[in-house]
Amino acid sequence: MCRLSAITSSEYFSPMENIHALDTMKEGHDGSGLGLVLKDLGGDFQSFRGRPILSGICSHQGLEELDAHMFKKGFKEIYFWEPEINPDFTPETGSRDHYFAKVYSYPKGMGSRPLAEKEDLLLRTRLELRAMGEEDESIFVFSFYPDVISLKEVGDPLEVAEYFNLEKSGLAARTIFAQGRQNTNYTICLYACHPFFLQGYCTMTNGENTAFVPIREFLSGRGFPGYMGYNSDSEVFTHILHYTQRQLGYPLRYYKDVITPLKEEEMEERRDREALRLLKKSLRPLCIDGPNCTIGFTPDGTCFMVQDAKKLRPGVVGGYPGKYALMSEECGLDRAIPDRDKSLDFSPMKYDMVTILPKAKEMKVWSQLSA
Repeated sequence: MCRLSAITSSEYFSPMENIHALDTMKEGHDGSGLGLVLKDLGGDFQSFRGRPILSGICSHQGLEELDAHMFKKGFKEIYFWEPEINPDFTPETGSRDHYFAKVYSYPKGMGSRPLAEKEDLLLRTRLELRAMGEEDESIFVFSFYPDVISLKEVGDPLEVAEYFNLEKSGLAARTIFAQGRQNTNYTICLYACHPFFLQGYCTMTNGENTAFVPIREFLSGRGFPGYMGYNSDSEVFTHILHYTQRQLGYPLRYYKDVITPLKEEEMEERRDREALRLLKKSLRPLCIDGPNCTIGFTPDGTCFMVQDAKKLRPGVVGGYPGKYALMSEECGLDRAIPDRDKSLDFSPMKYDMVTILPKAKEMKVWSQLSA
């Protein structure tokens, strides 16, 4: 089992808030890994807003190869961050030479190009670096995007946080996602560790996706280079979100309609029922089969939680304007935001989508059965 810990706030906060919430929910996860994605960064990274940040892990040789490749591509490094590693802890997969977040300036002429062109350049570069280091594990890259940092490692989340010295790291953000579990169903692989990130879209999931193979085949056939990897059956949730919003241009609520389509008789209550029928027919291969609880964010900073039709995984959202948390369990929510009005907490069921507006302005609940 996994446990999910997402916090979004109008103020900057430390990732340790997520870690302590995960630790509170420890009976629900196996302590086998930690994945972190930080968005809308504060601290030392606040002054680099708009600059692409490359996050990953590499060996000494891998770092040399990475730097040479980035120089050849025309990227100029302007800031380099590494955690102050605690030598008293060694990850299960062995010690590593470098965990890093590197801030770059764009290659000459790219700074003024449209965002979509920049995103495609960053994606191609990340995939090139991933391919360079995949055989010997000399380079791992988890994200390459403005104002986003990703950290991942095997081990108990609290121990990994102490290993990274996150309490003293200076890292802060307005939105932070954390998941406590590695890919223990199969071979341990850092690319299988949630959260997953693609061009501004991010998700993490607690559950299983037995419809993984047809979804993977559909996405792999779209001709988009970012739909690859699939070391975890949950990575497709990020790619479906990216495909429905960025590639097809649908509003966020249709993500829910795509992954858990309504029955024909249920669609009759919706004013957009004809659009729903077309969506269900054309995107049927993207229908998920859980149970799953999925938390995600979009490029504008909107956060959300959805369940699949089986609703067998826990999930709860609560807080107040200025700070909300999306958690697997109420005890995690209590740790993250103890002073909230608990009567306003909401646990989404199979038809529901809970969204938190950017900068934690408001929580909204929408049902697929709404007209």
